[in-house]
Amino acid sequence: MESAYLQKTLGTCLTQGLAEVARMRPVDPIEYLALWIYKYKKNVTMEQQRQEEMVQLEHERELALMEQEVMERLKAEELLFQQQQLAFQLEMEMQEKERQRIEELQRAQEQFEKELRMSMENMAKGEDASHGEDGANSAKTLAEISDRYGAPNLSRVEELDEPMLSDVSMLRKVFCEKQIIFLFYFGKA
Repeated sequence: MESAYLQKTLGTCLTQGLAEVARMRPVDPIEYLALWIYKYKKNVTMEQQRQEEMVQLEHERELALMEQEVMERLKAEELLFQQQQLAFQLEMEMQEKERQRIEELQRAQEQFEKELRMSMENMAKGEDASHGEDGANSAKTLAEISDRYGAPNLSRVEELDEPMLSDVSMLRKVFCEKQIIFLFYFGKA
């Protein structure tokens, strides 16, 4: 049992040390063997430290690689998030522009309808006024009726019997013309 212990702990060291003493044949072989064993122990300790350092460096390298991978993933996620934010912001801007365009079209439509109502009211008032003025203005000349400079001074104005459009069909015609102009300017999107 003791020989197994000595073989296990000192076997390689003593074998190599005695071989070195036999090869070198020093004057004091005991002192030489003792110094050689100290040197052997120092070399073994240094080798163990070097091995431990190598293991530690390998471990640190693996940690650095893992950290680098995590950083790359974080950068990729951040870039993806920024792209999503930009896309969302652009979408919101597009929606806001679309909303503003729709509001503008609605205001234009309301203005158009208001103008149409006013023109229909003016036409209705004009017809009422023209019916009431027919009797009063029949004796007046065109120059008296018109406020334009250089209007001809005719004694009377004759109206020819022309096929007149009904009021409703005139309003439809005016409405269609204004709607065509509206679509031309604002178009359908």
